[in-house]
Amino acid sequence: MAIDGLVILDSTGRPIVQSGFRSTSPAYPLLHIEALNDALSKAPRPADADPVLYVPNTGIDGPSACCHVKRGELRFLGLMSGDTDPLYVFAFLETFISILRDYFGQLSAETLKENFDVVYQLLEETLDAGGHPSTTSINALKDIVLPPSLLSKVLSVAGVSGLASPGTNSHPFASPIPWRKVGVRYNSNEIFFDVAEELKAVVNKNGGIIVSSVWGKVHTNCRLSGTPDLLLSFSNAQPLTDCSFHPCVRLQRWSRDKNLSFVPPDGRFILMEYKYTPGGVHHVAVPFALKASVDCEVNGGSFDVALTSRLTTKVLENMNVELYLGEGATSASCVVSNNTSWNFDPRTRILHWNIKAVSPSSSFSLKGTFSSTAEQPRPSHAFRARFEIPQHSFSSLKVDQLKITGEMYKPYKGVRGRSTGDVEWRW
Repeated sequence: MAIDGLVILDSTGRPIVQSGFRSTSPAYPLLHIEALNDALSKAPRPADADPVLYVPNTGIDGPSACCHVKRGELRFLGLMSGDTDPLYVFAFLETFISILRDYFGQLSAETLKENFDVVYQLLEETLDAGGHPSTTSINALKDIVLPPSLLSKVLSVAGVSGLASPGTNSHPFASPIPWRKVGVRYNSNEIFFDVAEELKAVVNKNGGIIVSSVWGKVHTNCRLSGTPDLLLSFSNAQPLTDCSFHPCVRLQRWSRDKNLSFVPPDGRFILMEYKYTPGGVHHVAVPFALKASVDCEVNGGSFDVALTSRLTTKVLENMNVELYLGEGATSASCVVSNNTSWNFDPRTRILHWNIKAVSPSSSFSLKGTFSSTAEQPRPSHAFRARFEIPQHSFSSLKVDQLKITGEMYKPYKGVRGRSTGDVEWRW
């Protein structure tokens, strides 16, 4: 399996970055860009376009396909041919996007244009001439490709770019551990763990849960000197399934006693990902209830929605309830409870109901009407509700203790839980 190349498009569908392509004609990437833009123009909404697009034989090259993902205003295309697995391409695209974010922070067309040299160096290092992912570790890449900074740009323009390297290593890959640099030093040694979980659920019109699942990630920010060897233990890790780990984690230790033993990378990384499966309970409870009534009439309709929190101590924050009003929807008029707001997007035809904070056991209501050019409107038969719960974990996963060996200092450890939700509630 191999990837033919990578293309980054701006918001207008024009290429701003393009990798070298393997044994193909110059028209090869242009055909895929044209196929993508054509698919986006024909789709009712850009999000409805197929993520994998087949590009037929045009007489220039054989049949191929492109995988595409959108991040902000940019769209990333991974081109492939032969028997390449699309998931292989998507995995590389996500990894490359993560690398760009680590280097540049917020991604935009302007950022990439200002740092063309760095972007192309990263492409050369992460994707080899055969189309196979190569070096994708952030710490290893930073030994090879210097992150952009004002000092490095000034020295590069002055022709003395070699002085801009801040690394203490004499050459790249000086560390025997690929994901950790040699000679890392901090005045204050600390490590932080963010346990982030997301609830995804589908609820029927009677309030019964059809399906629900919780997926979690342990985000880590490591600022430890030297080469510490860590042992992280949890108090209730048994319900965790489908776990995946950063390459630094020793899998045998986790299989034996559900503890994480690892030498951490320097900086931010995802230590592990998992699925929470509660024992003895088929579904994870949704923390709110939604009662809705939608009536369709000629060229419009009306709706009445009530939302109630099921939590007794926690606050639901940034609650956003959406309803797609269907093709032809032109406007909406609503009355909402105090401290809430609504808006209708005529481009996407989606009605948004925003509640900044839903206090424990509190209730809110939304009533209104909508107009449509369609004689028989067909709004979506499901609401989409998204929310956040700070300092909360659906799985109740807790860090028991952190032990360090190989270094003499005692680090500061910080642990924080946060949860989000994405619920489809049918009416």
